[in-house]
Amino acid sequence: MSASKLDPIDRKILAELQADGRMTNVELAKRVGISAPPCLRRMRTLEEAGFIRGYHAQVDGRELGFEVQVFAMVGLKSQAESDLSAFEQKCRSWPLVRECHMLNGEVDFILKCVAPDLSTFQSFLTGELTAADNVASVKTSLVIRAAKEEPGVPFEVLEHRLSQSA
Repeated sequence: MSASKLDPIDRKILAELQADGRMTNVELAKRVGISAPPCLRRMRTLEEAGFIRGYHAQVDGRELGFEVQVFAMVGLKSQAESDLSAFEQKCRSWPLVRECHMLNGEVDFILKCVAPDLSTFQSFLTGELTAADNVASVKTSLVIRAAKEEPGVPFEVLEHRLSQSA
């Protein structure tokens, strides 16, 4: 099922859950204008189709003592598929790496990392990341502050795009 096959109620369910995944099914049904049983069925269908991949709390890392956030731009020696996959697998095993994205251009991967302090990140950087097989270069940028952190997708853009194509 593609996004264009979703009806307005399905898209509204997704938008509402993206904004607040903790609401009850009854509250969600009220917000999207349908009764609770079909709302729950639609939610389950959206989950099974992969539109909803999970539910989680957005925790404040700084409040939990993770004072350091760093973006690491990684260049690999080889971009053969097996080497790319091996690096991705390695990233999944590193707890400090919270996101790993493969890019095109000068950098092969960008990693979003968190650490309680600079010395912990430095130990990870020198002992694990730069020492990993196939890593040719690593450039890091320390996050000073975040100006925006929005999860998911902008549903208003999707609705505008779909209304233009209708």
